[in-house]
Amino acid sequence: MHYYHVEIFLVAIDAILTGLNHRFSETSSELLVCMACFNPRKSFSNFDVDKLVRLAEIYSENFDIGELTVLPTELKSFVNRARRTPDLLGYNELGKVAEIMVKTNMNTSYRLVYRLIELTLILPVATASVERIFSAMSIINTDLRSKMGDEWLNDLMICYNEKEIFRKIGNEQIKKRFEEMKNRHCFFR
Repeated sequence: MHYYHVEIFLVAIDAILTGLNHRFSETSSELLVCMACFNPRKSFSNFDVDKLVRLAEIYSENFDIGELTVLPTELKSFVNRARRTPDLLGYNELGKVAEIMVKTNMNTSYRLVYRLIELTLILPVATASVERIFSAMSIINTDLRSKMGDEWLNDLMICYNEKEIFRKIGNEQIKKRFEEMKNRHCFFR
């Protein structure tokens, strides 16, 4: 049992942890921990004012010094009200909380909290999109294509990233569109 625990299990955990540390920087990890404090499950049981203020500090372009001083009070007031508001209880998704805040006009009463929730909801989508685009760029911009212009690279990137849409377009539609173009560039002669 000792062998499996020390030689196999702990080595595997160390390898996974090393991979995660290599993949995610300290700031990224801190962002994820801070964002988790907004989890509405179990009446905001993970709610931590200090970590949420830290999250706002990381987004320093979106919060000025005065707002950062008011934020802890607004966060405490918000969570107390959220725990007493039947509309907000029972939801497991932060997006639903934001939706209800808008419907009940809480987004104006707690505008800093709402802004922080918006940033928390946007970050994973923005990060994933950027990573996907850089990954696509490394596939498209090979050594053979390294001298192509920005416009051509942009067109290829759009086609690659939106390939689900482009798969639905038939060859006949493409030919017809090309024939209707006034200024077309002919690459093959």
